[in-house]
Amino acid sequence: MAAGFAATWLRDLSRRFQRPSLLETLVGFVTNFFDTLGIGSFAPTTSIFRLKRLVPDEEIPGTLNVGHTLPVVVQAFIFVTIVQVDTTTLMVLIAASILGSVLGAGVVTRLPRRKIQLGMGIGLLAASVLYTLNNLDAMRGTPLFPGVDAIGLEPTLLAIAAVISFVLGALLTLGIGYYAPCMIMVSLMGMTPRAAFPIMMGACAVLMPIASARFVRALRYAPGPALGLTLGGIPAVLIAAYIVKELPLTAIRWLVVVVVLYAGATLLRAALKNNSDPQ
Repeated sequence: MAAGFAATWLRDLSRRFQRPSLLETLVGFVTNFFDTLGIGSFAPTTSIFRLKRLVPDEEIPGTLNVGHTLPVVVQAFIFVTIVQVDTTTLMVLIAASILGSVLGAGVVTRLPRRKIQLGMGIGLLAASVLYTLNNLDAMRGTPLFPGVDAIGLEPTLLAIAAVISFVLGALLTLGIGYYAPCMIMVSLMGMTPRAAFPIMMGACAVLMPIASARFVRALRYAPGPALGLTLGGIPAVLIAAYIVKELPLTAIRWLVVVVVLYAGATLLRAALKNNSDPQ
């Protein structure tokens, strides 16, 4: 699936090639480095794109999906092999997220600018709440959402998790990250939070090529910034996974909360001012 997406993207790049700037490549490196350590890349990338005005608002969801797809595929190969998780749980949640992504990408590629701004603004504010909960966990020492040692879900909880994963897969196409909600979901359901890594990375590695190919065919992304995310992101994933492995991330998470709140608020403000767009 990743190879099929790459072929589709390369065909488009051959017609619309844009050389990524050093800043765009650096954004790919930094966001994917911390993505590999569990912070997530969509919200921070959106915030930087908005702060530096690198990508038009209506092209941000497609650029995020296209640019981060191949680094996430590399993450998935790494974490599915080094972290143990129940195969049935893994495959059901991945399948549910794929269905959500297929539905979501078809809708997002046809949305006007104002509705994309509204969706992303609300999603970023929700993401800031999830980041805050993660930070409070770290400060408390005793997690607010305590996971246990389970590496899989029993049928009833798995069905509930599948519905949630479907919704998260659809939201991913709006540029709303999957990682933090997935980690909280599995912890609430009694799984070890570490099991979230192969689930969330495996899900994104399967659903993002599908969604991204649709953004490419619809020409709803920025080629240069997307290429920068990929070129900077793949080496960052390898360094984070095999060399750094873990860092004290709480202070960085608080910075992310502030930046994401700002970006979400500015998107909502732009959407409310932009009442002349078609509904």
